[in-house]
Amino acid sequence: MPSINVVDMKGKKTGTVELNDAVFAVEPNEAVMHQMVVSYLANQRQGTQSALTRSEVSGGGKKPWRQKGTGRARQGSTRAPQWTHGGVVFAPKPRNYSFSVNKKVKRLAMKSALSAKVADSELIVVDKIALDEFKTKVMVEMLAAIGADKKALIVLPEVDKKVIKSASNIQGVKTAQVNELNVYDILNADKLVIAKDAVSKIEEVYA
Repeated sequence: MPSINVVDMKGKKTGTVELNDAVFAVEPNEAVMHQMVVSYLANQRQGTQSALTRSEVSGGGKKPWRQKGTGRARQGSTRAPQWTHGGVVFAPKPRNYSFSVNKKVKRLAMKSALSAKVADSELIVVDKIALDEFKTKVMVEMLAAIGADKKALIVLPEVDKKVIKSASNIQGVKTAQVNELNVYDILNADKLVIAKDAVSKIEEVYA
Protein backbone atom coordinates (compact mmCIF):
# COMPACT_ATOMS: atom_id res chain seq x y z
CA MET A 1 0.00 0.00 0.00
CA PRO A 2 1.34 3.47 -0.82
CA SER A 3 1.87 5.63 2.22
CA ILE A 4 1.43 9.39 2.12
CA ASN A 5 2.07 12.14 4.65
CA VAL A 6 -0.85 13.84 6.37
CA VAL A 7 -0.50 17.56 7.07
CA ASP A 8 -2.58 20.10 8.96
CA MET A 9 -3.92 23.35 7.54
CA LYS A 10 -0.62 25.06 8.36
CA GLY A 11 1.39 22.55 6.36
CA LYS A 12 2.89 20.72 9.35
CA LYS A 13 3.13 16.92 9.16
CA THR A 14 0.80 15.20 11.62
CA GLY A 15 1.23 11.60 10.53
CA THR A 16 0.82 9.26 7.56
CA VAL A 17 -2.04 7.41 5.94
CA GLU A 18 -2.00 4.10 4.08
CA LEU A 19 -3.79 4.30 0.73
CA ASN A 20 -5.68 1.37 -0.75
CA ASP A 21 -3.81 -0.21 -3.69
CA ALA A 22 -7.08 -0.97 -5.48
CA VAL A 23 -7.88 2.76 -5.70
CA PHE A 24 -4.64 4.74 -5.48
CA ALA A 25 -2.07 2.36 -7.00
CA VAL A 26 -3.55 1.00 -10.22
CA GLU A 27 -1.85 1.36 -13.60
CA PRO A 28 -3.36 4.57 -15.05
CA ASN A 29 -5.35 3.84 -18.21
CA GLU A 30 -5.08 6.91 -20.44
CA ALA A 31 -7.71 5.70 -22.91
CA VAL A 32 -10.53 5.46 -20.35
CA MET A 33 -9.51 8.75 -18.71
CA HIS A 34 -9.65 10.43 -22.12
CA GLN A 35 -13.07 8.90 -22.75
CA MET A 36 -14.39 10.25 -19.42
CA VAL A 37 -12.98 13.74 -20.06
CA VAL A 38 -14.59 13.85 -23.53
CA SER A 39 -17.87 12.61 -22.02
CA TYR A 40 -17.78 15.22 -19.23
CA LEU A 41 -17.10 18.11 -21.63
CA ALA A 42 -19.76 16.88 -24.06
CA ASN A 43 -22.30 16.69 -21.24
CA GLN A 44 -21.55 20.34 -20.36
CA ARG A 45 -22.56 21.55 -23.83
CA GLN A 46 -25.95 23.24 -23.94
CA GLY A 47 -26.60 22.29 -27.55
CA THR A 48 -28.86 25.30 -28.12
CA GLN A 49 -27.10 26.70 -31.21
CA SER A 50 -29.58 27.29 -34.01
CA ALA A 51 -29.72 29.00 -37.41
CA LEU A 52 -32.25 29.19 -40.24
CA THR A 53 -32.05 27.11 -43.40
CA ARG A 54 -33.27 28.55 -46.73
CA SER A 55 -36.70 26.99 -46.19
CA GLU A 56 -37.09 28.77 -42.85
CA VAL A 57 -36.07 32.30 -43.88
CA SER A 58 -39.10 34.48 -44.66
CA GLY A 59 -39.44 35.85 -48.18
CA GLY A 60 -37.78 34.65 -51.36
CA GLY A 61 -40.94 33.30 -52.91
CA LYS A 62 -40.58 35.31 -56.10
CA LYS A 63 -38.03 34.42 -58.75
CA PRO A 64 -35.67 37.46 -58.82
CA TRP A 65 -35.42 37.56 -62.65
CA ARG A 66 -36.42 35.42 -65.58
CA GLN A 67 -34.57 32.18 -66.25
CA LYS A 68 -32.95 33.07 -69.55
CA GLY A 69 -31.83 36.06 -71.54
CA THR A 70 -30.45 38.38 -68.82
CA GLY A 71 -26.83 37.23 -69.02
CA ARG A 72 -26.84 36.63 -65.29
CA ALA A 73 -26.73 33.27 -63.49
CA ARG A 74 -30.11 31.65 -63.05
CA GLN A 75 -31.65 32.22 -59.61
CA GLY A 76 -34.81 30.81 -58.10
CA SER A 77 -34.93 32.61 -54.74
CA THR A 78 -33.30 35.51 -52.91
CA ARG A 79 -33.13 33.35 -49.79
CA ALA A 80 -30.66 30.84 -51.21
CA PRO A 81 -27.39 30.57 -49.22
CA GLN A 82 -25.32 32.63 -51.68
CA TRP A 83 -27.58 35.67 -51.19
CA THR A 84 -27.34 38.25 -48.43
CA HIS A 85 -30.10 37.49 -45.92
CA GLY A 86 -30.28 33.97 -47.37
CA GLY A 87 -30.46 30.78 -45.33
CA VAL A 88 -27.50 28.87 -43.87
CA VAL A 89 -26.20 25.71 -45.54
CA PHE A 90 -26.45 22.74 -43.14
CA ALA A 91 -27.62 25.14 -40.39
CA PRO A 92 -26.89 23.99 -36.80
CA LYS A 93 -29.96 22.92 -34.86
CA PRO A 94 -30.52 22.22 -31.14
CA ARG A 95 -29.14 18.80 -30.28
CA ASN A 96 -27.99 16.73 -27.32
CA TYR A 97 -24.22 16.14 -27.34
CA SER A 98 -24.13 13.93 -24.22
CA PHE A 99 -23.31 10.24 -24.31
CA SER A 100 -23.14 7.61 -21.60
CA VAL A 101 -20.12 5.64 -20.40
CA ASN A 102 -20.23 2.17 -18.88
CA LYS A 103 -20.03 1.94 -15.08
CA LYS A 104 -16.90 -0.23 -15.14
CA VAL A 105 -15.18 2.28 -17.41
CA LYS A 106 -16.17 5.14 -15.08
CA ARG A 107 -14.72 3.31 -12.06
CA LEU A 108 -11.49 2.45 -13.85
CA ALA A 109 -11.12 6.05 -15.06
CA MET A 110 -11.60 7.41 -11.53
CA LYS A 111 -9.07 4.96 -10.08
CA SER A 112 -6.64 5.80 -12.88
CA ALA A 113 -6.96 9.55 -12.25
CA LEU A 114 -6.45 9.16 -8.48
CA SER A 115 -3.49 6.80 -9.01
CA ALA A 116 -1.93 9.21 -11.49
CA LYS A 117 -2.06 12.01 -8.90
CA VAL A 118 -0.35 9.78 -6.31
CA ALA A 119 2.32 8.69 -8.82
CA ASP A 120 3.04 12.32 -9.73
CA SER A 121 3.14 13.42 -6.06
CA GLU A 122 0.21 15.75 -6.66
CA LEU A 123 -2.01 14.33 -3.90
CA ILE A 124 -2.07 16.16 -0.55
CA VAL A 125 -3.96 14.74 2.42
CA VAL A 126 -5.02 17.23 5.11
CA ASP A 127 -6.08 15.88 8.52
CA LYS A 128 -9.06 18.23 8.69
CA ILE A 129 -10.28 21.08 6.52
CA ALA A 130 -12.57 23.31 8.58
CA LEU A 131 -13.08 27.02 9.20
CA ASP A 132 -14.65 28.92 12.09
CA GLU A 133 -15.96 31.65 9.79
CA PHE A 134 -16.35 32.59 6.15
CA LYS A 135 -12.80 33.74 5.40
CA THR A 136 -11.13 33.54 2.00
CA LYS A 137 -7.82 34.72 3.48
CA VAL A 138 -7.59 31.61 5.68
CA MET A 139 -8.11 29.33 2.67
CA VAL A 140 -5.44 31.20 0.70
CA GLU A 141 -2.99 30.80 3.59
CA MET A 142 -3.80 27.08 3.91
CA LEU A 143 -3.25 26.41 0.20
CA ALA A 144 0.04 28.33 0.27
CA ALA A 145 1.19 26.42 3.37
CA ILE A 146 0.54 22.99 1.86
CA GLY A 147 1.96 23.91 -1.57
CA ALA A 148 -1.30 24.00 -3.51
CA ASP A 149 -1.54 27.70 -4.33
CA LYS A 150 -2.12 27.24 -8.07
CA LYS A 151 -4.93 25.15 -9.57
CA ALA A 152 -6.30 22.96 -6.80
CA LEU A 153 -9.27 20.67 -6.23
CA ILE A 154 -10.33 20.43 -2.59
CA VAL A 155 -12.25 17.24 -1.78
CA LEU A 156 -14.44 17.30 1.33
CA PRO A 157 -16.16 14.32 3.01
CA GLU A 158 -19.41 16.29 3.24
CA VAL A 159 -20.85 19.73 2.53
CA ASP A 160 -19.11 22.47 4.51
CA LYS A 161 -20.56 25.83 3.48
CA LYS A 162 -17.81 27.86 5.18
CA VAL A 163 -15.03 26.05 3.33
CA ILE A 164 -16.90 26.01 0.00
CA LYS A 165 -17.81 29.70 0.17
CA SER A 166 -14.35 30.75 1.34
CA ALA A 167 -12.68 28.88 -1.53
CA SER A 168 -15.11 30.04 -4.21
CA ASN A 169 -13.40 33.44 -4.61
CA ILE A 170 -9.95 31.95 -5.22
CA GLN A 171 -8.99 31.71 -8.87
CA GLY A 172 -8.24 28.16 -10.03
CA VAL A 173 -9.61 26.53 -6.88
CA LYS A 174 -12.62 24.21 -6.88
CA THR A 175 -14.29 22.25 -4.11
CA ALA A 176 -16.17 18.96 -4.35
CA GLN A 177 -17.63 16.28 -2.14
CA VAL A 178 -16.76 12.62 -2.63
CA ASN A 179 -20.04 11.98 -4.44
CA GLU A 180 -19.34 14.89 -6.86
CA LEU A 181 -15.83 13.84 -7.93
CA ASN A 182 -15.18 13.58 -11.65
CA VAL A 183 -12.13 12.63 -13.69
CA TYR A 184 -11.93 15.97 -15.54
CA ASP A 185 -11.64 18.07 -12.36
CA ILE A 186 -9.04 15.71 -10.89
CA LEU A 187 -6.82 15.78 -13.98
CA ASN A 188 -7.35 19.51 -14.53
CA ALA A 189 -6.03 20.41 -11.06
CA ASP A 190 -2.32 20.83 -10.35
CA LYS A 191 -2.87 19.56 -6.80
CA LEU A 192 -5.56 17.28 -5.40
CA VAL A 193 -6.21 18.27 -1.77
CA ILE A 194 -8.24 15.66 0.11
CA ALA A 195 -9.47 15.76 3.70
CA LYS A 196 -8.40 12.61 5.57
CA ASP A 197 -12.02 11.59 6.22
CA ALA A 198 -12.73 11.88 2.49
CA VAL A 199 -9.94 9.39 1.67
CA SER A 200 -11.70 6.61 3.56
CA LYS A 201 -15.00 7.49 1.84
CA ILE A 202 -13.36 7.33 -1.59
CA GLU A 203 -11.84 3.94 -0.76
CA GLU A 204 -15.22 2.75 0.51
CA VAL A 205 -16.87 3.66 -2.81
CA TYR A 206 -14.19 2.57 -5.29
CA ALA A 207 -12.20 -0.20 -3.58
